[in-house]
Amino acid sequence: MSDTDAEFVERLTQDFKEVKFKQGARRFSCQLRGGVFVIFLGPPCPKYGLLTLHELGHGLCKHKDYTTDVSRIKIESQAWERAKTVLLEYRARAFDEDGKVCDAELARILPEWDEEFVQEKLDTYRDWLHAKSRCKKCGLTRYQTEDGEYHCPRCEAFCL
Repeated sequence: MSDTDAEFVERLTQDFKEVKFKQGARRFSCQLRGGVFVIFLGPPCPKYGLLTLHELGHGLCKHKDYTTDVSRIKIESQAWERAKTVLLEYRARAFDEDGKVCDAELARILPEWDEEFVQEKLDTYRDWLHAKSRCKKCGLTRYQTEDGEYHCPRCEAFCL
């Protein structure tokens, strides 16, 4: 992890005391443990700050789990939106309305928002859902019920 990433995480740790940050995980994730959201920070990477903000977004949105695969995509999108909001709040503290630096230390450690990166991450879930929802018999897109079961309108219609 770069020094800038470490300083950014330290700032988040100070500002978001309701969550805990744990270094050295195999991947970025957020889990509810003992009533506290714990952000597990993955290995160093170019978008470390954004991935950290995304997991913080899960914690701030209080995401615990999901019941359907579509709801998984919904919570992933919500976490990215919350991450963007946090970053914009920090930017408002670091820069004035004219774009001049008000807080040089904060301005120096803030990651850049990368919408293309965010959409690539969301695409992995969209692609996963598309593949998972495809009927293995006929290829039609299936739907998932609240119990997590997938149903094919074509194949099940012929079985009635």
